[in-house]
Amino acid sequence: MVDRSHRSHPPAHAQRGAAHRPRPTRDVLPAPFHDARTAPADPRNGRCGVKLATYNIQYGIGRDGIYDLARAVGTVAEADVIAFQEVERGFARTFHDDQPALIEALLPDRYVVYAPLFDRDASERRTDGRVRNARRQFGVLTASRSPIISARLEVLPKHDGGPLFNLATGFLETIIATPAGALRLLNIHLGHLSEPERLDQIVALRQRLAAAAGDGGPWSGSDRDAHDWEFPEPAPTPIATILTGDFNTGPGEAAYAALTTLVAPEGDALVDAWDAASPGTPAVTYYTNPAQGAFEDSRIDHIFLPSRLTPGLAVHIDSAADGSDHQPVFATIPALDEAAYRR
Repeated sequence: MVDRSHRSHPPAHAQRGAAHRPRPTRDVLPAPFHDARTAPADPRNGRCGVKLATYNIQYGIGRDGIYDLARAVGTVAEADVIAFQEVERGFARTFHDDQPALIEALLPDRYVVYAPLFDRDASERRTDGRVRNARRQFGVLTASRSPIISARLEVLPKHDGGPLFNLATGFLETIIATPAGALRLLNIHLGHLSEPERLDQIVALRQRLAAAAGDGGPWSGSDRDAHDWEFPEPAPTPIATILTGDFNTGPGEAAYAALTTLVAPEGDALVDAWDAASPGTPAVTYYTNPAQGAFEDSRIDHIFLPSRLTPGLAVHIDSAADGSDHQPVFATIPALDEAAYRR
């Protein structure tokens, strides 16, 4: 989601997500992208390093108005680590599907963690008095070929937009066992309402990164009795931190400038992967869409990583992908190959 109310002469009501979308039609889910009964091939297919993708899938509704979750997931299925935004469950617009479960079924060779950043009741009381519990959820999901050691979510500050629709956003922090070691990945979705809201969210994000430098991870110390918590070993120390997702801000905006000043818990300054790999090259991840309040092309989906991970970095934006109103961003990071990292 992205606010475009500060752009060139939008109508007073313009706000992305507020306009009426055509009622989605549903495509049948095809077979998974990997047959779990067969051994997976080398996930890197001869590549060195880790291939990361970020994709706001707009809950599987493509530019043609068709709901086809498999199309969106298939667009990024080749990546080793995938950060999805706008994944939901329990909404009528997507036939009340449990999208995290469907994504897990489509990617059966991946480790998957879902973070519902927005959650409201969708339960009903039956005539016999029993309650059918259900939730209506909206959030981010991270999938990885390598184990996801731990995960924790954080909801970022939200502003009240009055009559303009707004909902909670935030990030999912995962620690992933990459070939080079434990990698901290933040799958982030910043708010669409306004730049002041995003700036407040970035302040909170900065504070979280600073706190992570000294909090010892999701758990710390050793479990005195392994039968209690089943964590006999301390949490692994991440070798690096990467931020990725839909930031709803791009170059030339104050919120984007604030993002470029963030420092990872390991002490690294974080750089925009696209700028590091293709300096000075314009790019688009969200095309002009007046019906959704977007009045110019923009690059609002990003990957921020330490400069020490940029040697050999290759970044690609799939401009032809049509499974969402965003375009996916891919980064192949050779420095996360075990041999390269240890050199």
